[in-house]
Amino acid sequence: MKTVMLVEDEEFILQGIRCIIDWEEISMEVVSMAHNGQEALEMFRRNPVDIVVTDVEMPLMNGLELVEEIRKISPKTRCLILSGYEEFEYARAALKLDVEEYILKPINEEQLKQALCSAAAHFDEIERQQTGDMEDKLGWHRFLRGKLGREEEAEFCRMLPGLAPGEKVCAAIMKIDTGTLENSEGVSDVLIELQKLPQKIKAVYLSPDTLFLLHYVEPEGSDPETVRMFGDFQDMLESTYGIMSFFTVSPMIETYEELPSCYKTISKLQKYRILEGYGSCITESYISNRTSQDIVIDETLLRKMILKKDRDGALGYIEDLFINNLKSEVNVEVMYQLALKMAIMLQDIKVEYKLAQSRNLQDLSEMIEKIYQADDIFGLKAIFISEIAEIITHLHEEDSQYTPVVKQIMAEVQKNYREDMNLKTLSYKYHMNASYLGQIFQKEVGCSFAQYLSNIKNGIAKDLILNTNMKMNDIAREVGYLDTSYFYRKFKQCYGVSPASLRNMKKY
Repeated sequence: MKTVMLVEDEEFILQGIRCIIDWEEISMEVVSMAHNGQEALEMFRRNPVDIVVTDVEMPLMNGLELVEEIRKISPKTRCLILSGYEEFEYARAALKLDVEEYILKPINEEQLKQALCSAAAHFDEIERQQTGDMEDKLGWHRFLRGKLGREEEAEFCRMLPGLAPGEKVCAAIMKIDTGTLENSEGVSDVLIELQKLPQKIKAVYLSPDTLFLLHYVEPEGSDPETVRMFGDFQDMLESTYGIMSFFTVSPMIETYEELPSCYKTISKLQKYRILEGYGSCITESYISNRTSQDIVIDETLLRKMILKKDRDGALGYIEDLFINNLKSEVNVEVMYQLALKMAIMLQDIKVEYKLAQSRNLQDLSEMIEKIYQADDIFGLKAIFISEIAEIITHLHEEDSQYTPVVKQIMAEVQKNYREDMNLKTLSYKYHMNASYLGQIFQKEVGCSFAQYLSNIKNGIAKDLILNTNMKMNDIAREVGYLDTSYFYRKFKQCYGVSPASLRNMKKY
């Protein structure tokens, strides 16, 4: 919706221009009318518009002088001149001032309508060009992430639409569920609908599923009104196109220099999509009172149900944990900690019961990647239900029954894992041929003795990484690795992530 100012010293003609055009039909709105150039300039300074239609001959300041002053404030504003004089000098002056069209009185309705539509198209083209130049030269991503120098940032801000006195800006990130774009024209539908809004909105395309939005707010506007506006827009997109989205909205700011800080805040809020789901519109104040206490997982009970192959009990526990206990009032950090703990517990079961290499099961890194990619709490729940069901299926296929000598060796490894153990010394201790003992161990446990010893060491290291602040060098020595780089290599082979990465995930 383009904004228009009409300037004409004769009231009769001014009202006539206001009435002969169906402004809504051409997506325009007359927001101000003035009777001379000086009055119009004061109005423009308070509230800039996209298109100005002005008479030439007026008291105090004529139309050409007005256009010249407007050009200093907003070069992209389109100006149309109305005149009763078919004089070359007027036309030549208008041409120098980049006037859109010079229309002679009496005014022809169709000619004025076409000139207005042409001006609107030219305005959009200039804005697209400016945006393209900005993005090519500096880049929205770099600006929003605070990667520009002070001079570059100032230049970027100057190229954005000017703020009228008292006008403020709300920033928002709109995340679109790309799966709901299949039956529409995609993001173009969203951009078209944004242009139709009566509010002043600037949309920036960041990625195929993400828009950065600026909502320009009048001095009397408020944060709740902006949230309601975006919420209504969200509902319209869903009902009209079936497009689902998730909005995070910043408080109002007064200068563009504050945008990188706003972007950082609302980017962090985006992770709440997993709790709130698509169709939500949230602010920092909305989640400010979220609880951060741990939600207790009864790991012993869940592990027991899995190992007893109690599928209904285990899946029912997961259902209750995620749907009934993980409510939207919970802090999202708590939810990710819970998911990480459970993923590690399942990995331990897979390693202990020789399931880690099974084709249909995921390693820890795959599980963690899926956790962070989940769209909502239901998707997160599905990840664990699927994995637990698969583990139970594999446990049904082969029960782990060990002979006494293998049980003894496993118990000794649990006790003396720090020592330099090998099959040769163990075979001597148990009076068995080393090769034969290795074959029995491989057959019953599902991996070589060396691999089993490595799994035990890495399992203990994992607990130290997650539950202590010990340095990695000290942890390596604690579990019997003298070479830290070798420890890193063996740990990643076991869990799919490096020790340092696992500790960083704990902090998420």
